[in-house]
Amino acid sequence: MTTRVLSVDPGESRLGLAVSDPSRTIARPLKVIPHVSRVHDAQGIVEIAEHEGVDTIVVGVAYDSRGEIGPQARRAFRLVGAIRQAGFPRVETWDETGSTEEALQLHAGDEMTDARAAAVILQGYLDAGKTT
Repeated sequence: MTTRVLSVDPGESRLGLAVSDPSRTIARPLKVIPHVSRVHDAQGIVEIAEHEGVDTIVVGVAYDSRGEIGPQARRAFRLVGAIRQAGFPRVETWDETGSTEEALQLHAGDEMTDARAAAVILQGYLDAGKTT
């Protein structure tokens, strides 16, 4: 039985979440949760992952304009560590550069924009065959 993948588009005020289908072929936006604290966010993400039957969490990392690790990327890596500390062992990262812009091209901005950006991140991950 194949399990699903959850992706996170981490932002300063909101986190977008998306989930794959069981065949790990198609990503769909799931929900947007408000940022509270790294520990609280990580615990909430783990609970959602467990509820959705997920075995992998993919966190989007926003590299700076030169492709280097800046403040946003460091924040994402700290979230990865917090998710692992919350008890979820399989957490990976994926370059999320341009995901919000792509999500906005697909659909006008609304309360689900961050979840759609997470779906863009996840679809890139799935299409690259990173789910083995």
